[in-house]
Order: sequence, then C-alpha cells, then structure tokens
Amino acid sequence: MSDDRPPQPPKGLGPLAKREMRFAYMMLLPTFAIVLSVVLFPLFANVWISFKPVTLGDLRAPSILVNERLMGDVEAVGDEADIRYRIRNSSRQSDIAAVFMTDELPATLDILNVDDRCTLDGSVLACDLGDYEAGKREDVIVRVAATQAFLDAPINVKDTEAAFEFDPENVLINDDFTLDNFRKVFNGSDFWPVLWASLYYTIAGTIGALVMGLFAAQLMNMTFRGRSFLRGLYLSPYVAPVIAVALAWVLLLDPGPGGTLNALLIQLGVIDGPINFLGQRVAEIRFLGLSFDFPVALTVVIIFEIWRYFPLAMLFILARMQSVSTDIYEAAEIDGATPLQQFRFISLPQLAGIMAVLFLLRFIWTFNKFDDIFLLTGGAAGTRTLTVNVYEQAFAVSNLGAGAAVAVVVFLILLVFSVIFFKFSPEDDA
Repeated sequence: MSDDRPPQPPKGLGPLAKREMRFAYMMLLPTFAIVLSVVLFPLFANVWISFKPVTLGDLRAPSILVNERLMGDVEAVGDEADIRYRIRNSSRQSDIAAVFMTDELPATLDILNVDDRCTLDGSVLACDLGDYEAGKREDVIVRVAATQAFLDAPINVKDTEAAFEFDPENVLINDDFTLDNFRKVFNGSDFWPVLWASLYYTIAGTIGALVMGLFAAQLMNMTFRGRSFLRGLYLSPYVAPVIAVALAWVLLLDPGPGGTLNALLIQLGVIDGPINFLGQRVAEIRFLGLSFDFPVALTVVIIFEIWRYFPLAMLFILARMQSVSTDIYEAAEIDGATPLQQFRFISLPQLAGIMAVLFLLRFIWTFNKFDDIFLLTGGAAGTRTLTVNVYEQAFAVSNLGAGAAVAVVVFLILLVFSVIFFKFSPEDDA
C-alpha cells in the first residue's frame, strides 16, 4: 500500500542552519548589550538604592581634610615650634579606612620629634594613621627647631601640601542594607492618599484623553472645508512646550484680579467670588440632596492632562479609522444601519486593538507624569502623586533611599498592571 502523505521535513536544525543562527546571535549581541545596559542597569541601580540608607550627602565620597600650620614663635636659632596637622574625616556618617599621610618637611628645620605613628626618611614624613570613623578629628604633631637658614629665608610649611592615601567607605556599594526606606513609605500617613490621588489622576486622565481623542478622530475622519487647519489646531496642545502651556493655564485660572476664567464666571453670575482652582483641595458639592467633597485642584490637573494629550490618541485612532475599508460602512448603510449603529458595531470593534494599546501607553505615561503636576500646583492641594513623592523624598528631604523606594513601588504597580492588561486585553480586529 503506497503512502500518499507529503514528505516531512527533517527534525531539528541542520549544521548550516545552526551556524547561521549562531552568527545572527553574534551580530545582535552588541544590540542586546546596549539595550540591557540602557534599560536594566538604571532599574537595578534604583532597586539597589531603595535598600540603602542613602542621602544626597552620601553621593559625595568621604575624604580626609587637613589644616597644616607652624605653631609657635621662631625668632632665634634653636627656638622650638610644632608643625601641627589638624586632620579630620569630612563625613559624619561614613568611615575611612587605611589613612596614610606623606609630606615634605622644610629642610631648613631640625626635626626633633615626630608622632609615634610616623617615620622620617630625610625630610619626607610618612604617617600610618589607621582608620578614621565618621566625624573623627585629631592632631598630628611634629616638633621642630629653627636654624639660621630658616631664619634667613622663612618657609611656609603649607608650600608642600600633605598627601593622603585612604580607602573611603561607600554607602552605595557596602553591605549595609535596610528595609527602613520601605517602612517609611508604607507607614507614612500620606502614602495611601497619595496612591489614591495617583490612581484617580491616571485612570481619569487616561480615559478622558482616549475618549476625547476618539471624538476628535471621528470628526477628523469626515471631509469638510478647513479640516487640515483644524487638525493642526488640535495638535497644538501636544506639540507646545509644557512650561508655556502650564504657565498659560496658571494665569488663566489665577484667583486674583488677572484670572481670566474667574473674571468671566463672575461677570456671567455663575459664581459669587473667585475660586482658587489650583490651590483649593476640595469643595462641597450638593446633588439630589446628597453632599460630597469634590477634589478641585486634582480635577483641574486631570482636565489639563486630557487637554494636553488627547491629540496623540486622536492621531493613532484616526490612522486606524482611515485603514478600515469604506465598503463595510456602505454595506451597513444599505442595510439601514444608523450612524450610531455603524460606530458601535463597526468602528469600535475595529478600534479595540489600538485603543487597548493607547490605554496601556497613556496609563504608564500618565502614572509616571511629573512635570505637568509640578508646574501647575507643585504637588499641593491634594495633587501630590507618587512621582511627585519621589522628587520630594529624594531632593526636598534629601533621602535618596526613600525616593528610590517610592520609585520601586511605582514600578511594581505598573508591572502588575501591565501583566493584567496583556492577559485580558482585546486583540485588534483587523
């Protein structure tokens, strides 16, 4: 009985294919190394610092400081004086090991006595001073006597500076690790309000930018006069420098006499007095007999986020819309589908994939956003997010370890979100 099955390819790779694969990996190795160094090294460094008791002052390595002086009046041959080396550890937190000092003493002075830790070779002084704990200071004394040559031509002992060799302790690379940074983050009374503000700001800003971008893309997908001008106008919030648009919003929302929005609302009789949109934490809102606190400043910052970044969503969604065949819409129109039904059953399924990608990107970018909030409110009035907290811990409080710990928390939140998103995100219905 004959076998009509097609011939099967041999299992595994042949010698030539294996050599080609190895050669391809070798060619890509520099790229892998660059990507790993750019992406993973900063991430590893941030995680490392989060477990270290590091402050801004620790970034400057400890060193030995010395003040050398000739102590005593030398007016005649044989007058005795002291060359005093006042030595100290510049750091009050880090130790310095194996301190060794050398100095060239004036040859016109007779050396009478040196410190027990020092030796003299001609006019060269060498001192093995041992370890200097944090903040240690001491004096090293060399007893000298004046000669006639010194009196004829006095020499400043500082003309030859003492040289030091030592092994400074580096808090960044030692074996001193701690969980205090994370305890400080999670035990802080402001962590959970800051986390809530971050999530509210991120979710509302992301969804708002996508929805507004979807409406703008739907409008730009239509043909009308002035569409190119309107499209360029829509892009202006995104391409304008953030510091310029943030300053414009600050001036627009100013509660003082120069605040345009407050003046307009007062003239229209909407409000009785000016509202500090960027400085008021909450306002009591009454609706249907219920009252609740409304986050004023945080909501204004979210509106700024939506206004500034909806053009990016519009561009992606518009590009996807224009790739959908018009025949589908024509067939649906012949079948009697309304524009709303076409949008719901044709456009949205086609846009699900790109909307999901945009949601992921905007969520990550918004969660990491710092400059918008800092320029508008500086993190005040309930607008302090985790990224602002990173800045305040690392630079305002000078606690780099705590700032790195908050950054690790931000990374873990985004990592968990990304894993969940990729597991349940819809696929592009191309």
